[in-house]
Amino acid sequence: MAFRVAVVGATGAVGREILKTLAERKFPISEIIALASPRSAGQQVSFGEDQVLTVRNLETFDFHGVDFGLFSPGAEVSAIHGPRAAAAGCIVIDNTSQFRMDPDVPLVVPEVNPQVLDKFAAKPDWRRIIANPNCSTIQMVVALKPLHDKFTINRVVVSTYQSVSGAGKEGMDELERSTKATYVNDYGKPEIFAKPIAFNVIPHIDRFMADGATKEEWKMAVETRKILDPDIAVMATCVRVPVFIGHAEAVHVEFANAAPLDKARTALRNAPGIIVFDERDDGGYITPFESQGEDAVYVSRLRVDSTVPHGLAFWCVSDNLRKGAALNAVQIAETLIARGLMNRKAA
Repeated sequence: MAFRVAVVGATGAVGREILKTLAERKFPISEIIALASPRSAGQQVSFGEDQVLTVRNLETFDFHGVDFGLFSPGAEVSAIHGPRAAAAGCIVIDNTSQFRMDPDVPLVVPEVNPQVLDKFAAKPDWRRIIANPNCSTIQMVVALKPLHDKFTINRVVVSTYQSVSGAGKEGMDELERSTKATYVNDYGKPEIFAKPIAFNVIPHIDRFMADGATKEEWKMAVETRKILDPDIAVMATCVRVPVFIGHAEAVHVEFANAAPLDKARTALRNAPGIIVFDERDDGGYITPFESQGEDAVYVSRLRVDSTVPHGLAFWCVSDNLRKGAALNAVQIAETLIARGLMNRKAA
């Protein structure tokens, strides 16, 4: 069985990665449609090795007959066109923040909570919208899931080191401009980030909230609880770093039960989507540079945190454009097919 698939926001960094991922994974496609804003309509984007798609206007596109809509156009655009596509019978997998905390929308990481798809798809009033979590949340919960199953997590303290591609193509362009400007002492005024990003780190992602946290930090806490367990406490500090692609996280976990290091390592090694690379030697860990273009969540620097009764610490790295966005969205679609939920939709 093959499916009609629309990629919304096809000219953006994540949209292009979605097209690349669909082709690489040989997703069963009868027709692939690239959609974007009116100003991008008419542009061309690549699909696979030899196919070029002409981008069509999202605002006038009719979603009737489309099976999957993989959305990454920005929250305001998804708010308008996501429900419109769903009302036409399309399954919307949305990569923006628009629907993530809606109680009627499943927030899914296939390695962590695929069973929620069954629950929502069984509802007669299911909205046909599935949310892709925040990129920094995705890689963390993939690593936390086997540990939570084994030892039960009480609390997580995480510091993130997030690449500029998390802010889209504009963020990547600003890092390039800022780096060049540094060499000629012509810094200019930052446009995307609050301070110069080249040769700098900025402890500020998204807007500040009343309690002093940024919205990115809030997202990591509330999304982890929705996906994994509502009783887990999460304290996050999210930092933008001058890296083009790849997020890294230093994660400290406090468990309800004893978590022996050897058993934790075994649980991580046996979990889907994780590669443990931890040699405790020079270079015996994975960095964002090495994660680029890779599907896995990498875990390194696994060790005991002796400052709490049952604690572990680890270093977690992943390509934020792939597992943190495009790959996770495609995996959700694959999971719907594998669990027979598209057959139910057709019926």
